Amino acid sequence: MLSAMPFAPTNGVELFYDETGDQGADPLLLIMGLTAQMTAWDERLCLLLAERGFRAIRFDNRDCGLSTKFDGCPEPDFLGILGGDNSTVAYTLPDMAADAAGLLDHLGIESAHLVGASMGGMIAQLMAIDHPERVRSLCSMLSTTGDPTVGQPHAEVLTVLLTPPPSDRDSHIAQILASERAIGSTDPALQRTEAEIREGAGAGYDRSFYPPGASRQLAAVICAQDRTEGLRSLDVPTVVIHGDGDPLIDVSGGRATAAAIPGARLLVFPGMGHDLPAPLWPLVVDAIAANAGHAAGRATADAAELTSVPPPGLTG
Repeated sequence: MLSAMPFAPTNGVELFYDETGDQGADPLLLIMGLTAQMTAWDERLCLLLAERGFRAIRFDNRDCGLSTKFDGCPEPDFLGILGGDNSTVAYTLPDMAADAAGLLDHLGIESAHLVGASMGGMIAQLMAIDHPERVRSLCSMLSTTGDPTVGQPHAEVLTVLLTPPPSDRDSHIAQILASERAIGSTDPALQRTEAEIREGAGAGYDRSFYPPGASRQLAAVICAQDRTEGLRSLDVPTVVIHGDGDPLIDVSGGRATAAAIPGARLLVFPGMGHDLPAPLWPLVVDAIAANAGHAAGRATADAAELTSVPPPGLTG
């Protein structure tokens, strides 16, 4: 069941979201990356997750898609931010993690499985660190820890990524094509066709084309603190997914994430870039479901342990 939902007021913003799956199924929150609208979580992928027993919830991050925009904020001064002056940063990744937690509040969900991609992986990590009681399991994809020595973009993709955004639909589609060629999967079997890329780019433009949000989200990423120590404190079933051909967030970022989180499982897909190719969806869904199963097993074990403990004052 796929149902369009209204806006959720949370943390001073309104997030647009929708859901796929039964209301009584295990809630799974999908958090997308920099400038990407919630529709970057393909509906077909959401349906696969629903078939595996999840209530898949996707949403537009603040400053993106149909959610609240931060018009009137100053343009980020990236040189200043890199130098430690965050006065032009409109909001932070912890703010965006609080948005996600607030969405769960709006839906009446105490805790959920988290799946975050790229910047969304950073937000999911922070939600697990800052709001651990809200997180049943964690899947961090195509992401990194915030440690500047890992997960850095390859030099050859910077030109494409730093190209100023176009203003018309055709130029936007052309830029998305160039970006896909620069950061997408290198294995031909995993690549989308040009027609598929054009269709997706056009649909995204028609739904919401809002370049100013990109620079503010990027500022939040750049000023973020290293999360490594926080990740080491986590006690949550975790799977980390990355492609060995990711030139935007190098696979070292995924490896460092898995190394930091106790007990995390690492899956590295050969030939996958900074994307989520449809041929890999079944494997990704399997990994998410298996990781969620570890959380369910832990909860069952905890409940059994509680019921085996005699009440205070009683001894065996």
